[in-house]
Amino acid sequence: MNEQVTEPDDDSGTRREIRVAVIGARGRMGSEAVRAIEAAEGLSLVGAYGSGDDLGDLGGADVAVELTVPDASPANVAHCVERGIHVVVGTTGWDDERLDALRRQLADAPPAGAGPGVGVLIAPNFAIGALLLMSFAAKAAPFFESVEVIELHHPAKVDAPSGTAARTAAMIGRARSEAGCADVPDATTHDPDGARGAKIDGIPVHAVRLRGLTAHQEVLLGNAGEMLTLRHDSFDRGSFMPGVVAAVRAVGDHPGLTVGLEHYIGL
Repeated sequence: MNEQVTEPDDDSGTRREIRVAVIGARGRMGSEAVRAIEAAEGLSLVGAYGSGDDLGDLGGADVAVELTVPDASPANVAHCVERGIHVVVGTTGWDDERLDALRRQLADAPPAGAGPGVGVLIAPNFAIGALLLMSFAAKAAPFFESVEVIELHHPAKVDAPSGTAARTAAMIGRARSEAGCADVPDATTHDPDGARGAKIDGIPVHAVRLRGLTAHQEVLLGNAGEMLTLRHDSFDRGSFMPGVVAAVRAVGDHPGLTVGLEHYIGL
């Protein structure tokens, strides 16, 4: 139903603007995304939808940016895919079961206009610094005996651990497994209150919720006699917007499901 977003609008070879709708436009991230899209060259905001709004055809959008809550996100994404609209998703809560269901839906989805198929990006984090942190952590992890992840966010965040932390731990776990590393050492046998945090792919992950914070993450890597600390801080949600805009511009060129913006930017 939509033209492929990279096609010229006319015989001059000039590319037309990408039509963008934001779902979750009245939230903290959504309102920031609305402003970023309105300000970005080559993008045109055609719809801003809040919780409970009828999405309809999303104003004829080529791309929808989905920034809601975990319970609502799968249905919103399905609504877009059924209509041949590419989706950039910043909502967390996409576990393996949800991702598998989305892959099946994408396999049966209508084409996106003249394009090869609908593209969906699930992005645990849009900040370029956070993506670099994840990449550096995965590269460093096989060289250290111990690795732990600490994520720190504002107390209004509804999920823990953060999607970024879960993604970071998964990348670290995969890198260590491929390198044949042993499990991280931990002699804890008694922890009734969960003080050691969660474990994701064998990597301990700890969540902090503190007034005054926005979005922050540390990865601690240790060997006997040394420690490497990697840290990224987002002090303002504006730090995520260059990644959101880059994702909107690229998602139409990546049919099917992609998890992680790093795949769009060469990481």
